[in-house]
This record gives sequence, structure tokens and C-alpha cells, in this order.
Amino acid sequence: MNKFQVTILFEWEDSHTALLASHRTYINKLILDGVIDQYAVTMESQRIWITINAESKESIDITLSKSPLYRYWTYQIDELYVIDGLHYRLPAVQLN
Repeated sequence: MNKFQVTILFEWEDSHTALLASHRTYINKLILDGVIDQYAVTMESQRIWITINAESKESIDITLSKSPLYRYWTYQIDELYVIDGLHYRLPAVQLN
């Protein structure tokens, strides 16, 4: 399994609000299934960043296409060579 960074650009419209609940349900399922590691959205630049585990870019296309908001996106997929951060490390040992 490889890790990829997906950068999604979108233009928010009020009509998208009706799709938001089903989109979040889908994203939550992918997080719980271990497909998505990180999911971040900014309304300032109308951008989404997703760190995703997948076999290939093609499989990510298939996964993303199942979101109800998919038709409003343009996106780029980059395979990650190195990813590091607190969430990717073992917890600190706490001696009692």
C-alpha cells in the first residue's frame, strides 16, 4: 500500500450544502476503514488536502468519484516518498 497526497480545488456554492452530510459520511467511512489518514479543508482558498492509502492513482480516482461532491472538484494526486509527523510515530513511553 502506498501513500498519496490529494489536493482538491473546489468552488463552494450554497447548493452544495445539501450534499455535505452524505459526503462527510463517506469520508468518515474511509477514515474508519484506514483508507484516509488525514483530511483537511480550508474555505479560505477552497482547497482540500487528503493523505490517502492506495495501490495506485487510478484506485484513488475510483474512490474519489464515489463522493457526492466529486463533480465539483479538480484535483491532483501525488505519490509521497516521505511522510513524517507525530501521528506516524510510536507514543512516548510514560513510566509510572
